[in-house]
Amino acid sequence: QLQLVESGGGLVYTGGSLRLSCVVPGFTLDSYAIGWFRQAPETEREGVSCISSSGDRTYTTDSVKGRFTISRDNAKNTVYLQMNSLKPEDTAVYYCGALRGSPNVEAMCKSDSTIAYWGRGTLVTVDS
Repeated sequence: QLQLVESGGGLVYTGGSLRLSCVVPGFTLDSYAIGWFRQAPETEREGVSCISSSGDRTYTTDSVKGRFTISRDNAKNTVYLQMNSLKPEDTAVYYCGALRGSPNVEAMCKSDSTIAYWGRGTLVTVDS
């Protein structure tokens, strides 16, 4: 059973930056595609950005494209979400999710029902 752990959330002001990390202590992530998802209060969870197991394919949703960048360092068993130019509407709990194999990363992001493993989330608050 994978237990993903997110970190890096916090309070920033509009225009600020944060880098989220997703790790699985004691486990190798290089067989898993990883996605970052977020859920704001009273909204459904949405896919933000997803990356293939090798890192050669990524998908980023339009609302954050050009501001957020997903990457991974398999040697460190870590997947990152660099978030720049943050806006109040980016305020949400951010979760990472894992899916074994080589899924279509766009489909993975658009339908989180396929995600096999989830972290508990990290809160990002962007204050205007």
